[in-house]
Amino acid sequence: MMRELIPLSIPHISGNEWKYVKECLDTGWVSSVGSYVDQFEQRVSEYVGAEFGIATVNGTAALHLSLLACGIRPGDEVIAPSFTFIAPVNAIRYCGASPVFIGSDPATLGLDVNKVNDFLAQECALRNGELYNKQSGRKVSAILPVHIFGHPVDMAPLNDVAGQYELPVIEDASESLGSEYQERKTGSLSTVGCFSFNGNKIITCGGGGMVTTNDESLANRIRHLSTQANKKPFEYEHDEVGYNYRLTNIQAALGVAQLEQLDSFVEIKRKNAAHYRELLAGIPNVDLAWEEPWAKSNFWLCTLMVSPADRIPLMEYLISQNIQVRPAWKLMHTLSMYQDCQVYKIEASVAEYERCISIPSSVQLTAEDIQFVVDRIKAYFDQR
Repeated sequence: MMRELIPLSIPHISGNEWKYVKECLDTGWVSSVGSYVDQFEQRVSEYVGAEFGIATVNGTAALHLSLLACGIRPGDEVIAPSFTFIAPVNAIRYCGASPVFIGSDPATLGLDVNKVNDFLAQECALRNGELYNKQSGRKVSAILPVHIFGHPVDMAPLNDVAGQYELPVIEDASESLGSEYQERKTGSLSTVGCFSFNGNKIITCGGGGMVTTNDESLANRIRHLSTQANKKPFEYEHDEVGYNYRLTNIQAALGVAQLEQLDSFVEIKRKNAAHYRELLAGIPNVDLAWEEPWAKSNFWLCTLMVSPADRIPLMEYLISQNIQVRPAWKLMHTLSMYQDCQVYKIEASVAEYERCISIPSSVQLTAEDIQFVVDRIKAYFDQR
């Protein structure tokens, strides 16, 4: 008899979600203003240790607004990883700018700070106080690190490098709410932080995003752009092209209820990751991507590292056993719309992509589920 599906990552609705959403429905505050929007912004910013929070319709909108507010303009370039979900790279394109893809650090799967430093020092030149790419002739205007699968990028040296060239750092923390870098929460480690509350994230609004920052002028600019750049709302006086990127009160109500449970969600995910790691230890040539000593990952997705030859056959076998798994995202520089973008020391990204399999990581995952997944992984290697 086939076992019931073990999903990859699904929402866990177990707190005040029904109560808070019902309040929105009962009072009629269902759209893009309301007390829950204000609460959600305040509570997320306080949680991560930032002074300001601006709620957005999704994480991609948060990234787009942050890039615009940090001065990214058509023709500019932004340093970004190729090993990432597509959202941050698309957001760069929304600004009319181009990504420059820098290789990953095998230890974190995020941007390799040494490679970023080498690229800026060797492949770029300062002209009139601004940094230009020698190959393309375009201005390099920002760095956009992504905390892959919940594990933080090594931010201190990255911020040091960015500071040398006066480059803003837009921190894509979409996957890492609750993770820590040197005992500080992600989303508070750079110029701005961006979060996603999509249905598969550690907490969800059914969608939704957030920008966090300690820079009041940036916060004001991002909020202005997110509300159609309406300078005087009563008179509908818009002073530039803006965006309808606001979060609804209903979604924010979900978010507030989910945020109340976040610490327990992180604790569960970390416990489950440790259980996976313990059980997988006896399988040769199978590792679980793990955290560095200076990091505390939320283990949004637990990710196996296997040989390239085993990656696809193992995924196919696990799927046949009703275990939902997925490969890492296709590397951005291999996609048709980004094949013309510059890449730099990308070999580690290619190697890690060819080894990654994300396995079930939901908060609801039980010890029996984990044992079943590991038993099936063992069965695959035993039958080879």
